[in-house]
Order: sequence, then structure tokens, then C-alpha cells
Amino acid sequence: MAKIKAAVCHEFGTSLQIQEVDLRTPEAGEVEVTLEACAICFSDISFMDGGWGGTLPAVFGHEAAGRITAVGADVRGYEVGQAVLVTLIRSCGTCASCASGVPVQCADPDASEPLSLEGAPLHAAMNCGAFAEKVVVDSSQLAAIPDDMPMDAASLLSCGVVTGLGAVVNTAQVRPGQVVVVIGAGGVGLNAIQGARISGASRIVAVDMTEEKLADAREFGATDGILATDPAPWDRLAELTGGRMADAVFVTVGAIPAYDAAPKYLARSGGVYMVGMPHEGEHMTIEPGNIAAYGQSLVGTKMGDVVLARDIPWLVEMYNQGRLKLDELVSRRYPLEDINAAIADTKAGAARRNVIVFK
Repeated sequence: MAKIKAAVCHEFGTSLQIQEVDLRTPEAGEVEVTLEACAICFSDISFMDGGWGGTLPAVFGHEAAGRITAVGADVRGYEVGQAVLVTLIRSCGTCASCASGVPVQCADPDASEPLSLEGAPLHAAMNCGAFAEKVVVDSSQLAAIPDDMPMDAASLLSCGVVTGLGAVVNTAQVRPGQVVVVIGAGGVGLNAIQGARISGASRIVAVDMTEEKLADAREFGATDGILATDPAPWDRLAELTGGRMADAVFVTVGAIPAYDAAPKYLARSGGVYMVGMPHEGEHMTIEPGNIAAYGQSLVGTKMGDVVLARDIPWLVEMYNQGRLKLDELVSRRYPLEDINAAIADTKAGAARRNVIVFK
């Protein structure tokens, strides 16, 4: 049993507490990773604010990278000292979803709890608990990365990059020449824009609330920007496309007004891809007759339908070639002791990704 520092959530909507907690040794199929970086995702914030309920006390954090420091029995392909990503995607490998190549929809994703606090159970949220110096996770949650890859950049591949880029490449399978709209130019949205650029979309239109965010979007590959605050921003898209509208619209924020607006950007036979996650109990409003008449679709996508062993090596190679921006996504770096300041800055909306770095 190791003693580690972790940021513990005791009550929804309150500051995290840096405490010494206990982390058990890896069991069969598990690996211990000493973390070097963990990015702050809006999903963590939504959970910590009580938007989706859950078990407390808990340690959140799920977008991480580090080095393996212990390996349990029956683990294959990983060894002590190896550099890895840590993700929330735990897959059994045998259920129908895993066998069909969709591990993000594993029917048996729940892991055992490796954390405790003063002898009482401490929940490792999203099967990770990575706002901590170390984690113990199932080996299916790992992906190898190059030994010399910067850990802050690498950590972003664990969630934000694969979620946004994967929604475009894997879920929507955007083709060259198509028109793409990305609603929300935050960390996930910028990666959806990168995915559209890599896929060869002819026009990539970012929609956001501020000109600053639209400038960010252009840096990552957007050809155009539309302010969501315009009276009818979809009319602006019609002007840009000569009335064609969008083949694919990606909603990368969890805001209901963004979901309500999304179908209005669609071309005939186009699809809305639902990436951002509103709080539990919130509902969007659509006109189903229009969706049916125009052959349109609403499609959910979780973690970009990523397959770690297939997609992470490709993304690392794209980064090494300079074709995938990762370093540019990191806004600020904070020590674990300053995690509440990092969370507050993330909530303020200007950050692309804030990253906790461990000494």
C-alpha cells in the first residue's frame, strides 16, 4: 500500500482538498503508473459540480500520462519504466462491443477501487482517479507512447484529442470536399477542427461565442468563423456555402442552446454528431419531421470511438510530423497543489487545456 498525494472531492461544487491517500498494489491485469501530467477536462468539472451525480468522496482526473512503476500478474505488453497514456476506456475484450471493435462501449467497464482514505473507500472516478501522483488501472486503459514525448502534450491524447478528432475521423468518417461545422472552439472543438482538416474537408466553419475563440479555431485549421451570438448564425453559413449548408455538424460543448441550434446548420442527408455532454436531465428540442424529411441524423459519439492500439500510434506519428498540434493546446501548467486555480481558470473559458504537472 503506497501513500500518495491526491486532490479529493468531498462535496459537489466545492474546492478539492490535497490529501494523503492510500493506493493499493496492482492486482491481476492491472498496472501502476506514476503520473507526470494530467489535463483538466470539462467532464471532470461537470462531475465535480454534481452535473451527473456519482460517488463521493472521489478523485477525478482521466486525461493523463506517465511511466509504469509496477505491473500485476497476467499483464502482457507493458513493463516497468515504459511511458504510457492513461485513459478512462476500460475494455473487457470479450463482450459484443469489444469484439465488434467498439471498446468505448464495453458492456463491463467497471474496475475495482484501488484508493482508500483513512481506511474508508475512496472512489477513483471514471476508472482513473488521475488527479493524483499515481494511479492503478486496468492494462486495457493504457497506450504506449514514445519515451521522449513531452508528457503534457501526450496526456491530451487520452481524451480531448481522441474525442474531438475521433468524432470526425472515426464516427462521422468525414470525406474530402465535405463541409463541416464545429460548434465550440474549446479543447475538444479545436481537435474536431484538426480532424476535419486532416480529413480534407473543403470548408471548416467554427461557431463560438467570442472572436478570440474563432481566432483559435483558425489557427487549428478552420476556414471560417461565425459568432453564435448572431441573430441567425446558420444564415451566415448559407451565405458562406452558397446555400449548401453542412454535411456534418459537431457539437463539442454541453450547452443545450448549441444542441438546439445544431440541426439548423445541416444540409440534406447531413448529420449532427453529439460530442459534448449536457448535465443529466437536460433536453434538446428538435423538429423530428424535418430530420425525417431531409434524411438527416443525430449521432452520439463517445471518446471519438477510439481504438487505442489503432489510433494512438497514428496520432503520435502525426504529431511527430508536425501535422497534429498538441503543444499549442496547452494553455498553462500547474502543480497539484494549485489544482483549484487551474479548475477556476478552465471554467473561465479562455484555456484550451490546463495541465497538472507532477514533480
